[in-house]
Amino acid sequence: MAPASSLSLSGLKTRCRCLSAKSTVTRAYGVCSSSESPSLSSRRRFRSLPAGGASHRARHSALPVFRYRSSAIVSATAVDFDDITRDRDACGVGFIASLEGKRTHETVRKAVRALECMEHRGACSADDDSGDGAGFMTEIPWKLLSSDIDGVVEGECGVGMIFLPQDATRAASCKKVIVEEAAAKGLELVGWRDVPVDKEVVGKFARETEPEIAQVILKSSLKGKELERQLYITRKSIEAKIETMPEIGDDCYICSLSGKVVVYKGMLRSSVVQYFYLDLQSELFETVFAIYHRRFSTNTTPKWPLAQPMRFLGHNGEINTLQGNLNLMMSREKTLKHPVWNGKEDELLPICSPTASDSANLDRVAELMTKTGFEVEEAMMILVPEAYDNHPELDEKYPEVKAFYRYYEGLQEGWDGPALLIFSDGNKVGARLDRNGLRPARFWQTDDGYVYVASEVGVFGDTLESASGVVSKGRLGPGHMVSVDLQNGTFSTNIDIAKSVSSNKPYEEWTKSIVDLDTDSCEYKSEPQWSAKDALEMQVAFGYGLEDSQLIIEGMAAEGREPTFCMGDTIALPFMSERPHLLYNYFKQRFAQVTNPAIDPLREGLVMSLDVRIGRRGNLLEPSKDSVRQVSLSSPVLTEEGLDLLMKENSLKPKKFHVSFEARGSMSKTLSKLCSEVESAVREGCQMIVLTDKPEGRLDAEKPAIPMLLAAGAVHHHLIACGLRTEASIVTETAQCFSTHHLACLVGYGVSAVCPFLAFETIRQWRMSTRTQRLVEAGKMPKLSIEDCQHNFTVAINKGLMKILSKMGISLLSCYQGAQIFEIYGLGEEVVNTAFKGTVSRIGGLTLNEVASEAVTFWTKAFPDLPKGLEFFGFIQSRPTGEYHGNNPEMSKLLHKAVGLGGNPKQVENFKAYQEHMEKKPRTTLRDMLEIKSDRSPIPIDQVEPASAIMERFCTGGMSLGAISRETHEVIAIAMNRIGGKSNSGEGGEDPVRWRVLDNVSDGLSDTFAHLKGLQNGDTATSAIKQVASGRFGVTPEFLANASQIEIKVAQGAKPGEGGQLPGKKVSPYIANLRRSKPGVPLISPPPHHDIYSIEDLAQLIFDLHQVQPTAKVSVKLVACGGIGTVASGVAKANADIIQVSGHDGGTGASPISSIKHCGGPLEIGLAETHTSLVSNQLRDRVILRADGGLKSGSDVIMAAALGADEYGFGTLAMIATGCIMARVCHTNNCPVGVATQREDLRKRFPGTPSDVVNFFHLIAEEVRSILANLGYRSLDEIVGRGDLLRARDVPLAKTKHFDASFLTQYAGPSNLASSERMHNSARTNGPVLDDDVIAMEGFQRALETEGSFDYATEIVNTNRAVGGRIGGKVAKRYGDNGFAGSIDIDFRGAAGQSFGCFITSGVHFRLTGEANDYVCKGMAGGEVVIVPPSDLQCEASKSVLIGNTALYGATGGRLFVNGRAGERFGVRNSLAEAVVEGTGDHCCEYMTGGCVVALGPVGRNVAAGMTGGISYFYDLDGTFPSKVNSEIVVMQRVKTQAGEMQLKGLIEDHLEKTGSPKAKEILDNWKDEFKRFWQLVPPSEQSTPEASGPKLESQAAESTVDTGYTVFKF
Repeated sequence: MAPASSLSLSGLKTRCRCLSAKSTVTRAYGVCSSSESPSLSSRRRFRSLPAGGASHRARHSALPVFRYRSSAIVSATAVDFDDITRDRDACGVGFIASLEGKRTHETVRKAVRALECMEHRGACSADDDSGDGAGFMTEIPWKLLSSDIDGVVEGECGVGMIFLPQDATRAASCKKVIVEEAAAKGLELVGWRDVPVDKEVVGKFARETEPEIAQVILKSSLKGKELERQLYITRKSIEAKIETMPEIGDDCYICSLSGKVVVYKGMLRSSVVQYFYLDLQSELFETVFAIYHRRFSTNTTPKWPLAQPMRFLGHNGEINTLQGNLNLMMSREKTLKHPVWNGKEDELLPICSPTASDSANLDRVAELMTKTGFEVEEAMMILVPEAYDNHPELDEKYPEVKAFYRYYEGLQEGWDGPALLIFSDGNKVGARLDRNGLRPARFWQTDDGYVYVASEVGVFGDTLESASGVVSKGRLGPGHMVSVDLQNGTFSTNIDIAKSVSSNKPYEEWTKSIVDLDTDSCEYKSEPQWSAKDALEMQVAFGYGLEDSQLIIEGMAAEGREPTFCMGDTIALPFMSERPHLLYNYFKQRFAQVTNPAIDPLREGLVMSLDVRIGRRGNLLEPSKDSVRQVSLSSPVLTEEGLDLLMKENSLKPKKFHVSFEARGSMSKTLSKLCSEVESAVREGCQMIVLTDKPEGRLDAEKPAIPMLLAAGAVHHHLIACGLRTEASIVTETAQCFSTHHLACLVGYGVSAVCPFLAFETIRQWRMSTRTQRLVEAGKMPKLSIEDCQHNFTVAINKGLMKILSKMGISLLSCYQGAQIFEIYGLGEEVVNTAFKGTVSRIGGLTLNEVASEAVTFWTKAFPDLPKGLEFFGFIQSRPTGEYHGNNPEMSKLLHKAVGLGGNPKQVENFKAYQEHMEKKPRTTLRDMLEIKSDRSPIPIDQVEPASAIMERFCTGGMSLGAISRETHEVIAIAMNRIGGKSNSGEGGEDPVRWRVLDNVSDGLSDTFAHLKGLQNGDTATSAIKQVASGRFGVTPEFLANASQIEIKVAQGAKPGEGGQLPGKKVSPYIANLRRSKPGVPLISPPPHHDIYSIEDLAQLIFDLHQVQPTAKVSVKLVACGGIGTVASGVAKANADIIQVSGHDGGTGASPISSIKHCGGPLEIGLAETHTSLVSNQLRDRVILRADGGLKSGSDVIMAAALGADEYGFGTLAMIATGCIMARVCHTNNCPVGVATQREDLRKRFPGTPSDVVNFFHLIAEEVRSILANLGYRSLDEIVGRGDLLRARDVPLAKTKHFDASFLTQYAGPSNLASSERMHNSARTNGPVLDDDVIAMEGFQRALETEGSFDYATEIVNTNRAVGGRIGGKVAKRYGDNGFAGSIDIDFRGAAGQSFGCFITSGVHFRLTGEANDYVCKGMAGGEVVIVPPSDLQCEASKSVLIGNTALYGATGGRLFVNGRAGERFGVRNSLAEAVVEGTGDHCCEYMTGGCVVALGPVGRNVAAGMTGGISYFYDLDGTFPSKVNSEIVVMQRVKTQAGEMQLKGLIEDHLEKTGSPKAKEILDNWKDEFKRFWQLVPPSEQSTPEASGPKLESQAAESTVDTGYTVFKF
C-alpha cells in the first residue's frame, strides 16, 4: 500500500459553493484537521473572487423590518404570506460545553474551527463573498470586558450587543434611546464599548448594510433571573421606542442583552467571523460554552440581524406552520399573564413579528417562556413536541411524559417542521430535534468533561487523535433532546430530561379534565333523512355536480379512498370560467419543496395525528388544572351524532349561528353582523361556535347560504383581531364540504371540526337507490351497509386530509389548523381581507358582491323548478357538454393531421387549423389573458434566427418509462436528439442500449430497436436529461455518467408534495430490470427525497451529481407556487445549473383528483416570480430557467420567454404527437393506442415515429419565428425577460373584470448574459476535490486502463464530501456499473464528509477508520465500504454511532459493513446492496426493494415501512423488536430455512473478518443460541425464495426460549 500523503488543498479546505461556472478559485476556510488557524495574510490571500461577470445592480434592502407595536394598540392583525416567505434558511449548528465549568479560550478556538468546517452547510450572496450569516453565542467574556471598561462586574451587569446605523448622528440617537430606556427601567449605564472589527474581511454586498457594532454595559441592583427579566423588558421597551423613530428605521437591532450570554454574528462566511470580530482572537475571551451557527438563506439580500444564533437559540430547519403560529400567538397575547411580570405584560408585546424569520419568531416565544420561569428544556418540549402517540415505550414506561405532551397539546400548538435547535439561557445549553428527525445531529462526550453537539462529526479535525478520550457517542433521534446543566455540571439525555420535566406538575391528573370523543365510535344514520327530491334540491342549491356525486363522494363511499385520475388539469382557472365555482376552487394548496420535505402519511404515519381540541385554551404562561378543560376529537370529521354529543357538552357552552343572507341584500353586511354576534357570544363564555347552513325545514329560495369557507374565515379573523381566538373553537355543520380539499380549506382557516351533513345524506341516498342496489345484486359493487359507506367516506376524507398535511411536511392537524397554507387565484383584496387575511393573492379577482352572486347562481338553479338530476360541470372529465379542457380529443386529432402521424410529411395547412383551434378556444390559462405589445416594427422572417436555433431550447417532460410505453419513450428521445433538443428519461433509469448510435438501419428499421419504425442511421435513443427522483429507481453511476444533464425532480406539477407508485401490472420484466426490482411488484416513490430535507441538503445532492458527472449540468425541477422565487434563489446558490418551473396543469399517469385539481400554481406566476427574484438577487446569469407547464403553441413559447424562460418544455403535447388520443386511461394500463401501457398487445398498436415529433417541433419553431418577425425581434434572446411587453388582454369574461396582470407585466431588469449565452455556459464546478487527486495519480490511471490494482492510503476530513463519486463515475463511464475487473483499494483515516462512498462501482473498495456523516454509500452500484472506529476508542463500538442518516439510499449493489450504529433511514430504497450494521435509528429498510440488511443491535421504530423486496435480519436481545415493525407489507418470522441461516451467518462472518467486530464474534461464538434471537422480515415478493421458504432447518426457531410463541408474525 502506498504511504499516506499529506492532504491536498481540497482535503483541507472547504470550497465555496458560490463559484462561477467557469471559475476554479478555491477559498480556504481553515485547516480543519489542525489546531492552527491560517494566518491573516494567508486567509486574505484565499478570499474569493466575484463570480465571473456577475453584476452588482441588485436592489439591496436595508435591514429587515421588525415591527413593534405599542401596547396601546388593541387589535391583532393576521400575518401576511409575503412577509413570512421572504427568507427561508437552513444551516449547520453545534455547541461545546464544559461539564466542569471551565472557562477557557480554547472553547472559543474549537468553536471557530468547527464553524469553519461547516462552511459548506452555508451559502454566500451573488458576490461569492458575503456570507448568509455566521456567528457564536457564548458566555459574556467578563475578563475581556473588564480589561477595557471599569465597573464591569459579573452578576451585577448586563451586556448588550448592538447593531447601530452607519450614520454617526443616527447611531447617537439610538444610543441615547437605549440609555434613556434603560434608566427608566432602573439600569445604570456603565459604559459603551466599540466592538473591534476588521471591515476588510466583509463581502461587498454585506458591506452595503454593515452596521456599526457596539456593546453597552448596564448595571442593576437585581441579580440572577430578576436581572434577566429586567434586561428583557428593557430591550422590549427600547425596540418599541425605536419603532416610533422613522429616521432610524430598521437600522438598530439588539443582538443580545443579557447578564449571561452575548451573541457575535453577522453576514459573514465561517472563516472570517474570527477575523471580523477581533475579540474572538483575544486570549482574554473565555467561556464555559459556545454555540456556533452557519446559515444558508434562500434569499441573498444581506440582513445582518437574521444571522444566527438568535438570543436564545440557533436553528437549522424551517417552521412549516409559521403563519398559523404567528396568528395564534398574536391572538393569545392578551391572555399572557404571570406574577413575575408585575402587571407589565403589555410592555412585552408584540411577542412575534411577521417580518422576522421563522427562527427569530420561535426564538422570541421560547425566550418569553424561559424568562417567565419555564425551564429551557420544558419550553422546547412544549414548542417542539415529540411524537408521543404510537410510542410503545412512553405508553409502557413513562405515562407521565405522555401526559405532559397531551396536556400542552391543548394549550400551545406545535411549531412544526424540520428543526435542529441549539439553545441556551446561559445556565443550560442543549439541543432539540424535531419529531420526524429530519436534521442531522451527533453528540459525543469526552473524559475531560466536555460535551459536543454538531450537525456533522469531524468538525474539530481530531477524530483519530481524540478517540481515546471519547466516553460516549450518539445521535439525536426524532423528538430527542440533550442538555448540559452548566451550573451543576450534569449531562442529560432525552428520556431523563422528559421524566424530570413532566414530573414538575401533576399532568396525569390535569389531563383527566380532557373529555375524549372518539369520532370513529359515533354512529351513522341508518337511513336517509330527506326525501330524494329534497336531497336533490339541497345538492343543486349548494353547488354539487354530477362528478362531485359520482366520482368523489360515491367513489370514497364505495372504496374508502380518494379517487384517482390522470393527465392533469387543463380547465380554466375558476375566475376565468363561464361557470360558477364553489369558493374552495379558488384556493390552491401549498406544498413542501426544497426548504423542507413532505412526509409519507402512509409509511411514516406514526408521527402524524388528526387529533383536535374543542374549547378554550388557557394562559400559556401560567398553566393550571383548568387550562385544558376541552373535548378531544380523534378526527375533525363529525357525524351528525358526533355533533349532537358536542352540543350537549355544557362546559363548552356551545351556540349555533345560521349563515345565510338575503339574495337581494348585502352579504357583506350579513357577514359583519355574524362576526359581531359571535364576538358577543365568546365574550359571554361560549367556547364552541357552530356555524351552520343546514336548513331547519325546506330551503328558502330567497335566503342562500353564505359560502361556509367565507363565513368561517371571516369569523376566524374577526376573533383574531379581537384577541379572542384562543377563547373558542369554530365548528361547522355544512352542506358545502364533500372533498378532502374542502375539509383542508376549512381547517386551514381556523375550523376545528366539520359535520358534512349533506355529503353523508348523499351517500345514504346513493346507497339506497335502485341503481346501487342492482349493482350490489349483480356483484359489481361490494355488499356494504349504509353505515359502512358513510364510514368509508370518513376514512377516505381523513386519509386525504392527512396527505394534504403531509405535502407541506406538517405532522399534526393542530399545527395545520389556522395556518392558512394556501394560495388564492381569482379573489380580490376585499374578499381576502375579510376572511383570508395574509393569504397570497397575486392577480386580484372577485369582490364580495361577485362571490355572493356566484352563490346565488348555484342557489337559484334549485328554484322554482328543480332539475331532474345533477348537472354535469365537466371540471374533471372532458365531454362536449361540460367545461372546456385544454387537452382534448379534437385538439389531438388536429395535431395528428398536422404532424403527419405515422411517419408522413408534416402538413402546414393542417397546422394552421390547429393554430386556429388554439386561438379560438376558451381562455384556460393566465397567458391567455395576456398579449404582447411590441415596441418595434415587423421585420422579414428571414431576419429571424433559424428554427434549428429555436429547437435547441425545446425539451420534453420527465415521463417515466413505465408510466408510458417503451415505444413512446424511445421515439420522443430519438426525435429530440435529431433536432438538438433534450428529452427527459423520467424516473426509472435507462437501458444502456439506448446510448448507442445506430448504424444498422435499413428501410427505417433496426435490429437494435426492432419495435420501432421510421429510424435513421445516426439516431440515438439516449435521453439527454437523466432524472433523479425520490425513488432513485435505475439511478446508477453508469446512468449518471452517460448524462448530458441531470434533473433532480423535487416536485411534479400534477401532484406536488406527493410520491408516486407504479402499479405492479405496469412493472413488466423489462421495467423491473431497469429499476432493479421484481416483475409485478408495485414500486413506491416516497414523497420526499430522503437526502433533501433542506436547502443545504439539496446543495449536497447537487454536489454529489456534479461529482459523478462533472460535465453534466444539474437541473432542479420545482412547481409554481407563492414564494417560489425565494426557493429558486436558494437553488441557484446551491450550485444548480438549471431551474425548471412547472405549472399545476402538468400531466401524470395517476394522481388523486384533489391533487390534480387543487395543488400547485400557474406556470406564469411561478415563472415571473422566479425570474424576478433571480434578477433582483443578481443570480440570473448563473442558471438557465426552463418553463414546463402545458405549452401547446409558438405563442405559448413567446409568452414564456417574455416571463423569463430560456428553455421550453413540452410534455403532454409531445406525447400527443406520437399518437396519444387523450383517452385518459393511463392509470389503468389500458391505453388503446399503446402510448401509456406496458401491455404487449396494446403496444403493438403504437402509431408514432420519430419524424412525427420532429415535425411537431419544426412547426412550433416556425410559429415562433413568425411571431418574432411580426413583433420586430430577431431572436428569442431579445424578448427573454421582457415582461414589460405584456399587457392584459381585453377578454369579455364575467368574472375577470378585476383581474390584475401587474405581477406578470413588469420588467425585472437586465442581466449581463444573453439567454443563449447562459444556455452555453459550462456546468458549474465543485472545485478541486479529493477524488481528483486520486484520479490524477499514475497508479490509478494505470489500474483504470488495464483493470489492474491500485492501493492508496490517505487522511480524510468532513469537508471531503462525496468521496468516491467521481471515481465511480470514471469507472462506470468506461466499464459500466459491474464490468470493472480490477481493484481500487483506498484506506481512509479520519471523519468522512457527507455522501462517503456514493456511486461507487464494482472493483472499488473503501475502508474508513474513523466515522462518517449522512448519506454513506448513496447510489452505490458495487464495490465495498468498511467503516470501523479508531482502535483506541474508549466507548464500546457497538453502542457508538459511526455513520449518519440515510445510508445506502438508492443503492443498486455493493456491500457495506459498519462496526457501529447508524442514524435514521438506514437502507432506505436499497435495491441490491448487502449491509451489516450494529444498530440503527427509525425507519430502517424503508421502501427497500432488494438486497439484504443485517442489524446486530437495537433499531428504532417503523422498520420495513414500504419494503417490497429484499430480506432483512434483526437481532432482538430484549424482545422488543416486534413492536417496532411496520406490518403493512412484510411478514416477520424466525429464520426457518437453511438458505436463510447461511445468508445471515455468511454476512456476519464477513462482517467479523472485515471489521473485527466484538459483537459479531460474540454472536458467532454462541451461534446456536444467538441465532434464535434473529427475526427475518420478508415482503411478499420474497416469500417463495430459498432464504424465506426453502428447506427447513432441523431445529426451528420457535423452540427458542426467547421466542414470543409465534413462528410467523403477520399483522
